[in-house]
Amino acid sequence: MTGSMETQQPEYSVKEQRGWYIYDWANSVFSTTVVTLFFGPYITSIARHAADSQGMVYPLGIPVDHRSYYGYLVSLSVLLQVFFLPVLGALTDFSNRKKAILGWLAYIGAGGTVLMYFINGDNYIYGGALFLLANLSFGASIVVYNSFLPDIAPEQDRDSVSSKGFAWGYVGGAVLLALNLGLYSFPQKFGIEEGTAVRISLASAGLWWGLFTLVPLWALRNRPAKRVTSTNENMLATGFKQLFRTLSEMRRYPQTLTFLIAYLIYNDAIQTVISLASQFGADELHITLDKLTLAILMVQVVAFPGAMLFNWLAKAIKAKWAIVVSLVIWTLVVIAMYGFVKTTTDFFIAAGVVAIVLGGSQALSRSLYSIMIPKGREAEYYSLYEISDKGTSWLGPLVFSLALQYTKSYRSAILSLIVFFIVGLIILVKVNIRTAALEAGNEPV
Repeated sequence: MTGSMETQQPEYSVKEQRGWYIYDWANSVFSTTVVTLFFGPYITSIARHAADSQGMVYPLGIPVDHRSYYGYLVSLSVLLQVFFLPVLGALTDFSNRKKAILGWLAYIGAGGTVLMYFINGDNYIYGGALFLLANLSFGASIVVYNSFLPDIAPEQDRDSVSSKGFAWGYVGGAVLLALNLGLYSFPQKFGIEEGTAVRISLASAGLWWGLFTLVPLWALRNRPAKRVTSTNENMLATGFKQLFRTLSEMRRYPQTLTFLIAYLIYNDAIQTVISLASQFGADELHITLDKLTLAILMVQVVAFPGAMLFNWLAKAIKAKWAIVVSLVIWTLVVIAMYGFVKTTTDFFIAAGVVAIVLGGSQALSRSLYSIMIPKGREAEYYSLYEISDKGTSWLGPLVFSLALQYTKSYRSAILSLIVFFIVGLIILVKVNIRTAALEAGNEPV
């Protein structure tokens, strides 16, 4: 009895929480360096080289305005996630090797990102394929990563732990962006061209992602599978069956379902703004890439205290209402980008406001959702949540790209996103968090 007590590990530990934070530090560089900054303008320029006299490219024979190509890529990558991630989530809940699943997904994504170094000339198809692979793997790894949150923190600490994870991610993204800014701003000192500097920056995100993933793989520990499947049942078949069962059973948790719908709507717009802001700045405002890098770097730096500020606000007025405040500010930002953001200075001001609300809206949504889902099914339910999480959304980029292709106006495309914020906010206000927690069998906080 004494020996078993000595070897028993605590349910929650600071070591695991710190290791968990570092995966945000590791993967956030993909969201910032690749999705938010370099890949959009770069793949757009690659597509421009391949375009005909009308500015059109033809992936798989489909006519696409080269300026809309990146938005369609983002949308397609997340549509793939819609089918893949829920199955992955169900499989993860049946597995006692979540660390291994996290590692495989992280290194597939990191490897695809490293290979972006070889995107040049007019090979926009190759670049698009790598982005689809990397972004799908990124989203899948976040499903597994998020599912660790209930394992490493009790309900009352999850707002704080989730916010710290996002904060560490912003710092990691800022550090690599600063290094890439130096490389891009002074390529001649390194004997390279600007295009090569961009490709090195893209590849560096993959190397960073892969290197720092070693820390959570060391710190986190596997738990026994919270759910079991019969020995004669195929795990993949089980995953698909569980997906349909989950979608059916969510009717038993109407408040959780309402929150999830609200989140998928408003966060889709948030991710669209994040992923396409640099393209807006480059093509509409003609801001140079070095200044865009400075703007995104500023967002990363300011987002750290912003996440902490909203963590404090959540304690003062509850997490739900702190998210509501952030969505009102997001709506005002979209209006400003449509009618008032016309210079580089304006863009920096808008980016600063986004930085303050970015961490709060994301971190608090993640922790709030964790108390609204049934225990033992975290990965399964987070897979539905991840359909619109960091750097991933599908309907927003699709609407943005269609609006851009048919109106030829970036401002009209940006304005189209306001519907997502308003509708998501209205639905969120209707959610009863206490009832949602009780429905899921959890203690309300």
